[in-house]
Order: sequence, then structure tokens, then C-alpha cells
Amino acid sequence: QLVESGGGLVQAGDSLRLSCAASGSTLSTCDMGWFRQAPGQEREFVVAITRSGGRIYSTVSVKGRFTISRDNAKNTVYLQIDSLKTEDTAVYYCAASINGGSTASLYPYWGQGTQVTVSS
Repeated sequence: QLVESGGGLVQAGDSLRLSCAASGSTLSTCDMGWFRQAPGQEREFVVAITRSGGRIYSTVSVKGRFTISRDNAKNTVYLQIDSLKTEDTAVYYCAASINGGSTASLYPYWGQGTQVTVSS
């Protein structure tokens, strides 16, 4: 089970750290991905951390505002978002896979999502 937290209503320019805590599994053995879905839009890949600790970036996250990290002792993955923009408003989901990479359909396990709303 994956449980996201840390979302909320923030102002443009603020930072947020989202958390994804797992129970019943060990995240260090999985690719962990963050995805987001804005109203009326398709779910899109943001960034992932692989089992070996590598990072996979998207066109969104490659610009450097998104940082993914993992705390194996806490069985938790984090997504730090800096300099938030109104276009970052979305529901953010974490997902787990043996080898999901950046492909949502390869992730069988999903959290319920956490809402991030950025006001101007």
C-alpha cells in the first residue's frame, strides 16, 4: 500500500515536499515513480528513482525544480518541488514497479494521490 502526503494550497514560488510511504513492501526493491494529473488532462510522468538509485527525468522535471529521493530506513520516497508554478497544480501520485521506468502502464501499484494547488 502506498500513501502520499504533503500536498496542499501554496503560492507560486513556494516549495513543497511530497511523501510516499509504503506498507507491506520494500521500496528499495522497486522503481518508484511520481506522476501527476491536472484537471482535464492525461496523467503524466514527472520523475522516477530506480531500484539501483538512478533517476529518470521527464521534460517537466529535467528543468531542475523536481527532486526525487528515497529513505530506505523509513520506506518512503519524496518529491521536492521548488519554485512552484500555477501549472504545477495537479493531483500527484506515487507508484511502484519492479521495472516501470517512465511508463505509467508498467506500474501496478499506485497511491491515492495528493492534491497540489498553486495560486498566483
